Amino acid sequence: MDDLHQLPKFRDALSFLYVEHVRVEQEQKSIALYDAEGKTPVPAAGLSVLMLGPGTNITHAAIRALADNNCLVIWCGEQNVRFYAFGMGGTRSARGILRQAQLVADERSRLEVVKRMYRMRFKEDLPPDLTIKELRGREGIRVRTAYARASRETGVPWEGRSYKRSDWRSADPVNRALSCANSCLYGLCHAAILSAGYSPALGFIHTGKQLSFVYDIADLYKVDITIPVAFRAAAEECDNLEREVRLRCRDIFRETRLVQRVIPDIRYALGETQEPAEFAPDEDPALPTDLWTPSWEQAQDDSPSEESNGGADS
Repeated sequence: MDDLHQLPKFRDALSFLYVEHVRVEQEQKSIALYDAEGKTPVPAAGLSVLMLGPGTNITHAAIRALADNNCLVIWCGEQNVRFYAFGMGGTRSARGILRQAQLVADERSRLEVVKRMYRMRFKEDLPPDLTIKELRGREGIRVRTAYARASRETGVPWEGRSYKRSDWRSADPVNRALSCANSCLYGLCHAAILSAGYSPALGFIHTGKQLSFVYDIADLYKVDITIPVAFRAAAEECDNLEREVRLRCRDIFRETRLVQRVIPDIRYALGETQEPAEFAPDEDPALPTDLWTPSWEQAQDDSPSEESNGGADS
């Protein structure tokens, strides 16, 4: 892909597709899935995330087609409950990640982003003098209230968030449903972050993991989206709970237009008040980019020299 302006916009894509025990091959400029039942064409240009579960084989040509269509590929565990690896995003610009790193590195700017994220989650004005500890306390109350409300509305007993990654089936249905729903949400948020040129690792509220920023952004939507979906699916005692949760997430992501909302929400959380300028890649994307110069040294280079001013004694 020589011209990134040809890439489909992330906001125009579908949310995600999870597959397992299939062979993925290139189909013209898109891809197709092959299994025991035959071939299923997939419109790669209209897909945000392709999640590859166990038993999946994918060709080099298919990966190239997905990359050309700005579709994030994630290698995950059975029923989409573990995360192993991911591909690259759809931009060569470092503008977003440089700004994100600058905000994370300074405690004051980082605190402003954290407060802005909490305001987005509360959807109400918060006293400006609240500490981080007080904000987290309020958010904890809000989340516990959301769990209790969902339990009351669906009749599903709730004894707290608990599951073991090493023993998936030991968790109760609602906890498995929550894990599966959140995994779908993480995939979508992860794709949006990479597509817009940010780092999934540089989190503001969460920290220390390669997906810290993914968790930050996903938390904006859990109370309104994944908690209700998981409790309703658990209440109906579906035969294949994880598959049912994925299908319901796909539907609610479309109904709430989540794909269109994520990148603007990221930019708002980071304090970006306007659309960034279009990034124009070089004619040859393999060429090196501009070199960094310290600001003080740049100012020194730009200042008039003594010779240009006629010398000190003139």
